[in-house]
Amino acid sequence: MRAMSNPIRTGRAATTVAALLAGALALTACGGSDDKKDDNGSESSASTSGSTLTLPKLDGTTLEVAAVWTGQEQKNFKQVLAEFEKRTGAKVTFVPAQDPIINFLGSKIAGGQPPDIALLPQPGAIKQAVQKGWAKPLGADALKEVQKNYSQGWQDIGKVGGKQYGVYYKAANKSLIWYNTPVFENAGAQEPKTWKDLLTTSQAVYDSGVTPFSVAGADGWPLTDWFENVYLSQAGPEKYDQLTQHKIKWTDPSVKQALTTLAEIWGNKNYLAGGQNGALQTEFTTSVTQTFTGGDQPKSAMVYEGDFVQVNIGQTKAKVGTDAKVFPFPAVGSAAPVVSGGDAAVIFKDSKGAQALATFLASPDAATIQAKLGGYLSPNKSVPNSAYPNEVQRTIAKSLIASGDDFRFDMSDQAPQAFGGTPGKGEWKDLQDFLKNPKDVAGTQAKLEKDAAAAYGSGS
Repeated sequence: MRAMSNPIRTGRAATTVAALLAGALALTACGGSDDKKDDNGSESSASTSGSTLTLPKLDGTTLEVAAVWTGQEQKNFKQVLAEFEKRTGAKVTFVPAQDPIINFLGSKIAGGQPPDIALLPQPGAIKQAVQKGWAKPLGADALKEVQKNYSQGWQDIGKVGGKQYGVYYKAANKSLIWYNTPVFENAGAQEPKTWKDLLTTSQAVYDSGVTPFSVAGADGWPLTDWFENVYLSQAGPEKYDQLTQHKIKWTDPSVKQALTTLAEIWGNKNYLAGGQNGALQTEFTTSVTQTFTGGDQPKSAMVYEGDFVQVNIGQTKAKVGTDAKVFPFPAVGSAAPVVSGGDAAVIFKDSKGAQALATFLASPDAATIQAKLGGYLSPNKSVPNSAYPNEVQRTIAKSLIASGDDFRFDMSDQAPQAFGGTPGKGEWKDLQDFLKNPKDVAGTQAKLEKDAAAAYGSGS
């Protein structure tokens, strides 16, 4: 299954993005925006980028939006929906979904109750929704906003058969490692630039009395992200695209090399909080909070994941930019990796209200609201950089926009959901098994290939 007709390029921007990310660590304040009514009584808002979005009046309209977001992320998104309600008079209900979201949506549709819009975290899921006849293409107004505010690469990821179905409301820079500043200072550790440097830093941290990493092994998706960063940097973008589309097998020597490299950290129980067994019981949120709880004696010094980690750091007393800092995922090969992910709004019940909400989510107005709340990154190039609440987030956002189309989208998110997006199955489960036994490289490759072949063959 090919989730994208036009693979996104990478190469020259990798170094630029890494350079932009490095060193932006101070907290600063953010500005505001103004709301006003136009002459026709419709609510509109002048975003800080200077554009004005006018939405129709939708009094009496009820809409449902489904997403897998929980906790603070869900709470922040509800503020965006509240603004849409304020401007249009519509009533919008957030429906918590479960992974895999395609299965969740299938149950809702079978019961005759599909949501009006769902936020899909995988391009593969968008394609499946279109193939099943569930998804509806964007109307003229929403399409205009997408074409105005998004680079061609982000537009293409949301297309199926040349038609625009997805609005990439949320993005993620998945090539970041966050660290506990006091621990690094006590250990005399430096921000690493290469994988070899990362191993040196890990040893320095361990020697100081703190375990280097928390790895979220209980959730399979962070493990796929670890692999993708190592693989993209080491094997290169062409191989990355080939493996993404299953044009080469998971038994390829490049996969063996990446797994062997990963095992240099995953296979060292001293480098993992709780060892391999502890990592397999650690959920993503815990992997973050235990890294930034306990002052200079936390359970771990570093945690790998995307910019959204800031939401979870916010649940601790640590402050981003002082107690918690970040560096780009180190170069394993010739260049540091730039891996992105994202969530796309897709219409499942076509109506004036659903199209208006999709239009709103494609505008800088919506994204600016959530950007100010932190822990969020938008691929919308019209969102003012000043909307982000701290220098770390502003630099991450700037690097995403500056990269244009020079990045790679999350590999597992482009795969059929049965392989790349289902708890306890496919790549998630196979990499959990590898984390449990990092010496079994060949066995892991064989399982990955068997599961990939079955999923790509069926398209599920």
